[in-house]
Parts: sequence; C-alpha cells; structure tokens
Amino acid sequence: MPLVVLHTSRLLWVRVAALLFSCVAFSVAAHGAYVSSWVGDWCIFCWAFSFAMTLIVLLVENFGLQARVPVSWNNFPITMACYASLLCLSASILFPVHFLKGQTGHGEVRDSRIASTVFSCLATVAYLLEVTMTRARPGEVAGYMATTPGQLKVCQTFVACVIFILVSNPVSYDHHAALKWCLAVYCICFILSAAAVVLCVGECTGCLPLPFSRFLSAYGLAAVVMYLTATILWPVFQFDKRYNNPRRSEQEALVTVAVLTALNFLLYLADLVYSARLVFVSV
Repeated sequence: MPLVVLHTSRLLWVRVAALLFSCVAFSVAAHGAYVSSWVGDWCIFCWAFSFAMTLIVLLVENFGLQARVPVSWNNFPITMACYASLLCLSASILFPVHFLKGQTGHGEVRDSRIASTVFSCLATVAYLLEVTMTRARPGEVAGYMATTPGQLKVCQTFVACVIFILVSNPVSYDHHAALKWCLAVYCICFILSAAAVVLCVGECTGCLPLPFSRFLSAYGLAAVVMYLTATILWPVFQFDKRYNNPRRSEQEALVTVAVLTALNFLLYLADLVYSARLVFVSV
C-alpha cells in the first residue's frame, strides 16, 4: 500500500490556508448568503476555481505526480496562484459592494455575507503570499511564468476579461469605427497574451516557427502601440458629445473601461521593458 509523505514547508501551509479560505468563502456564500445574481455567480466561480486549482496543485505535489501531468510544473502552480489572487481580489471588492453596501441590521444572511467577504480577503492574502514565495529571484533558474513578464501576462489577460464584460453588457462599441478598433485591440492582445501563457504552461514554446523570445518582443511592441491608440480613442469617442452622449447609467462602466485600458497599456509597456532586459535559462 503506497504511503503519502507530506513534506511540510511554509509554502505548503500557505497553500492549505488558501484552500481552506476559498472553500469557506464559496461554501458560505452558496448556502447562506442568497446571492442570486451575476455578481454572486461570478464571486462563487472565483472562489471555487481558486479552490479547485489549489487542490490539484496540492494533490499532484504531495503524490509526486509532477512528471505525469501534461503541463510544465515550473509554470503551472505559479500561473494558477496569480489567477487565483486576481480572482479572489475581484470577488473581495465586488461581493461587499453589491451585497453589503447600504445594508443595516443583523441576521443570518448578512452574517454569511460578511463571513464570505472576510474569508475572500484572507484567501487573497494567502494567494499573494504564494505568488511572492514562488516567483523567480534574480539569477534563479525558473519557469517563464515565475518571472515578472510572465506574471504581467496573467494580469493583462485578466484585465482584458474584465473589459470584455464591461463593454458587452450593454454593448458600448458599435456606434463608431474607432470603438470597434478598440475592441479589436482588446481581442488581439488578449489572444496573444493568452497564447503565450498556454504555450509556457503546456511546454509548447518550441512549436512556434520563430524563437519564443522573438515572438514575445514582437507582439509586446505591437501590443504597446495598439493599446496606446485604444487609450486615446476610447475616451475621445465615448465622452466627446460630437461622437457619443452616453446615459448616466452607462458612464461608470465606460469610465472604468477607459481606466482599465490605460492600465493594460502600462502593463504591456512594463512587459516590453522587462522582456527586453530579461534573460531566463529555461522556460
């Protein structure tokens, strides 16, 4: 009968803490918080996804199955931790804003919502600690996703997903060609960043017809230029009354998209700078 030996470490306990915190957050929200809306569904997805990925990482590492999984184990855990930290952070912001803000008094439902918020914040801290503990140090041989450019690509894809949600409900890009170009920028850059993440995690960087580092530099430069145009065009053609006159209810989402577009531009610019300077030994 095979024995499983747990090698305790600070990283193991951080992952166990993240597993427990995310589990409590979605369990309490699903069974006692009455969060039947798309925001509630999104938050529960964030916690459940984070819980599932952490459970997989713990099982694989403690059963010694790294060599049998069809992914790069130098890249998979850090990538999942980065996404989990962003997902739990978004849930920690959205959940109290939509389900606690403006509510007074006490009760089982309110207590459940407060508990989910607290454990979501704790899960966010735990995942950020995991990312900090597993990211590459200067001069250290590590997977690409453990480096700053790799983690920036996780942030880029996450921000792009939030932008897609905001521009599609309601549709806010179909009344001018410049805004359709902005949507094309979001889509093209998201696909390329997501492709870079998948290639690294799936150990498929050698499948490209050109060196992976050259691919990163070329698309990074193109993404910076395209996002610069979107950063300028989106606010001009959304808030200038000559081109658009949005309703008050839509302005908050449009402003948020403008801010996120500028944020992604800065992320791609930082990515380009880091990628130009980074020399990593193994991907």
